[in-house]
This record gives sequence, C-alpha cells and structure tokens, in this order.
Amino acid sequence: MTQKRLVVVLFGGRSSEHSISCATAGGVLAAIDRTLFDVIPVGITRDGAFVLEEDEPAKFALDPARLPEVVDNGTRVRWPDSIRTRELRVVDTEGAERSLGNPDIVFPILHGPFGEDGTLQGMLELVGYPYVGSGVLASALGMDKHFTKTVLEHAGITVAPWRTITELEYRSNPQLAVEALSVLGSPVFVKPARAGSSVGVSRVSAASEMDAAMRVALAEDSKVLIEAGVPGREVEIAVLGGRPGQPARASVAGEIVISGRDFYDFDAKYLDAPGIELVCPAELSPEMLEKLQWIAVRAFEAIGAEGLARVDFFLQPDGVIVVNEVNTMPGFTPISMFPSCWIASGLSYSDLITELLDVAAARRGA
Repeated sequence: MTQKRLVVVLFGGRSSEHSISCATAGGVLAAIDRTLFDVIPVGITRDGAFVLEEDEPAKFALDPARLPEVVDNGTRVRWPDSIRTRELRVVDTEGAERSLGNPDIVFPILHGPFGEDGTLQGMLELVGYPYVGSGVLASALGMDKHFTKTVLEHAGITVAPWRTITELEYRSNPQLAVEALSVLGSPVFVKPARAGSSVGVSRVSAASEMDAAMRVALAEDSKVLIEAGVPGREVEIAVLGGRPGQPARASVAGEIVISGRDFYDFDAKYLDAPGIELVCPAELSPEMLEKLQWIAVRAFEAIGAEGLARVDFFLQPDGVIVVNEVNTMPGFTPISMFPSCWIASGLSYSDLITELLDVAAARRGA
C-alpha cells in the first residue's frame, strides 16, 4: 500500500479575509483524499497565534449569519527551529508538549495580507517546508495590484488604466484622487492595493463620492488603487502550474453575470446577496476561449506564479481582452470559481486538491 503523506492545512490569519480562509479550509478538509493524506489542521487566530484545530469541516462552513473563525483555544503549534528537522509540535492548554509528526507538505490556504502576500511563504521557506502555491516574490506581486499591473503591462498584457495613491499622499493632497477620476473617467473603482475578496472596494461616479471611498479603502491598506471602469463581460480562468519541465494548464472559463448590483462585491461573493450569477463554463467561441487561456498562462508566468492562480478578465464588446487581476490563492470553497472551472474541465474537487499537493511536492522536492 502507498504510504500516506502528512499534510498541514494552514488557515485563518490576521487579514480581513480571515473567515473566507476558514471557509476554504472547511472545503479542503471535507474533500481531501484521506486514503492518500493524513491531515493536521493548524489555524491562525486574528491575533496571529498558531493553534491546533479540530479536524471538523462542518465547523468552518460558510454561514452568512455567523462567519467561521479560528478562536484561540489555548494550544500553540511550534514550528521547527531549523531545517534539520520537519517535526511539528504542539503545546496543550496544560503546558504539556507533544509531537504532531513530520509533515511532508503544507497547504497554506490563507487570503490577504500575512498569508497570501509572501510573508507566510517566507516563514515556510525559512523552516524548509514544501508548500502549495507561489513563492515569496510571486505571492507579493499577486497581492499588490499596482505591481501586478506594472509587471503585466511590461509583459505586453493589456490592463485597465490606473492611478496609485498612498495614504501619505492623500492626506497631504486629497485633490489627487479627484484628479485621478477626472483623468480616468467615470466610473472608477477605488480599491485597497493589497487586499482581496472585494474588501474595501467602492464604485465611484462623482467627485463627491471620492473621499468616502478613499476612507473605506485606506481602512484596509495604506496604498490605494484608483482604476478605470472597464465595460464588458467578467470572465475568469483557473490556472494550474505544471510539474518541473511541464507547462501550466488553463481551465475552461467561468463568467460572473451581474444584474442589480454595481459590482461583484463581498456580500455577493460570500453572503449569498442577490444580483449575481456564476456561469461555468461560460458561453464563448472556441477561438475566444483559446485566446483567454493563452493570456491566462502568460499572466501566470509573467509574475512567476506556481501551483495555482485565477486570472480575471474583462472581455469588452469589441473583443479587446483586459486582465483585471491575478489571484495567487483564489477562493477554494467547493462553489468558488477556481474549483468550479476545473470541475467543468473534468477534474473533481478532491482530485484537484491531490493534484495541487502532488505538483507542489514535485516542484519543491517534498
């Protein structure tokens, strides 16, 4: 029989996307193939404490009435103190310490700062654990919308026009944001540069709305992106990195159909708010799908991504394709667009998790 591999499923974290990370973990814990993997669930509280969690997927179900979270239960997970060992240990509530074994790989399913932005990836590199997903640089690039756009534009990939304003610049001269609206045209989207799940995002059509939008965005980040609104269909492609020497692969496309909402906001994504329909596969010509898949892989490679990513597009009425974002740790609940696109491409949710772990092990020498 094949020996099971020991996987740390790491989730929660200090960002405003804490609950979404927990919901993702619930999906992964429920679907991971237990004939192939043993699991250690490690939660990170909102204060940054690493705790040993219960292996109970239902505990982290996404309930709009009560979002899941990692609560400090008094345990403390201890990472290795050098690369000479992979032993993971835990201190229980009574102060007793015991071994959790020697994990083969870590699946860090965290969204937002202090999880998706290269910080956690750097920690895992320091202690020598192989892990799923992009490395430090690509994670940092994918998290920062300003630098994602800069790199993609340099690679010849079309992105929406934008202006980036720091908190210091805005407080010194609030008129900068109004000037950006004037240059970019109405409407614009005001976004934290380093946040996801549409947290802190506002649609602005008039100068009188700009100050409130900037305050909402600055509550999440000290750097704000003001981005021109792009008309057209919102289409997404899921990308899987290849094993060493093999190319990345792109899924069929999914589409976000909006009716009755300004944009695909947090409530629509996760709280079952009306006005949004997710369609997968999207209705596209074979030629257009092939073009989108090609650009998705190019964008994935341009930022140096590994493992997985979701590339978001605007498909304009005249056929122009605009890349909106490259998400290096996309939502991964069973109904999220990333797994939905791969399920529609013929890969089950459970097999997708196995594939991500196998690819990570191959690329990082697990």
